[in-house]
Amino acid sequence: MKDKFCSLLKNKNMAYLPPEQTLAVPAKVKTVVFLLMENFSMMAFTGAVDALVTTNLMNATTTYNIRVVGNGSAAVQSDLGIEINADASLADFDLSNEKVDVLIVCGGLRVKAQSSALVRNKLRKADSHGVVLGGLWNGAYFLADAGLLSGYQCAYHPDGRAMMAEEFQDVTISARSYVVDRKRLSCAGASSSLSLMLEVVRADCGDQVASAVEEMLSCDKEIELPDISTINVDQNHTLPETLKTALQLMKNNIEEPLSIVEIANWVGISRRQLERLFCHYIVASPSRYYMELRLTRARQLLQQTNKPIAEVTVATGFVSVSHFRNCFYQLFGVSPGQFRKSFQKGGRFL
Repeated sequence: MKDKFCSLLKNKNMAYLPPEQTLAVPAKVKTVVFLLMENFSMMAFTGAVDALVTTNLMNATTTYNIRVVGNGSAAVQSDLGIEINADASLADFDLSNEKVDVLIVCGGLRVKAQSSALVRNKLRKADSHGVVLGGLWNGAYFLADAGLLSGYQCAYHPDGRAMMAEEFQDVTISARSYVVDRKRLSCAGASSSLSLMLEVVRADCGDQVASAVEEMLSCDKEIELPDISTINVDQNHTLPETLKTALQLMKNNIEEPLSIVEIANWVGISRRQLERLFCHYIVASPSRYYMELRLTRARQLLQQTNKPIAEVTVATGFVSVSHFRNCFYQLFGVSPGQFRKSFQKGGRFL
């Protein structure tokens, strides 16, 4: 496909592009195992899993195979009282017969910092097989207790840092919310588990895929939520005011688009200066970004409303249905009608 999204709006649309337009990812499928401790933090667990599942959604092929193991039994109760049925109990989980790339211990506020011979032995065996080890909330305790954090940094919930520093003096307890230190991953609580796993995705799949996942899962962090947002732009407070004004003008004038000259005149700079700002910060020319912005709105209307194609055409500022169909096809690889049918069937192209 010659023509496709090239601006930062690609992150917002990646989950809805056909497979041939998604970014290349490693051929190897990684198996990530979550070890759930009794009363584990559901929020920390789902945040981490969501990052991996959404990465699979962004790519043409599966990147992560996710498995869940319960400590003690195959049914584990979370801190919310919700029981999760795991794929296996830790006792039955045999690393000799399982190909595991990452193993993460899921802790929580009510998870006691008390390990067992079974947990220690399984973690040590995983380490001997070269598995990357991690801990969510106080999950790092179990790695340290097994002697697997010596010489490493780790993130830990603030309430437990004093205990960790006293009990494991060969471990550096960081004040950061999450830490990736070679083959060790850790985060301090529920909210930071997503950020931790985004770093894993970034290392495996690159900045663009990680940014697309973040765009999908973190777009509601700000108090005000633009209906068409790109995290790299909306959360960048260093953008020149002229560029911010130009972006807002485009957002506010989708049904009746302004010319690039009109936008440049409105913000008080030349067209050439405006083009330089867009190419530097938005990774596209003003006209290209404006087109992608309008087509992003069209994609949203096709997904979320039953408006006829003709009405979507008018609502996004295209002069004719044929012109709209042609532009939509160039960026999404399918016609607007095909896109709507595909989304209604399963949420993305299969």
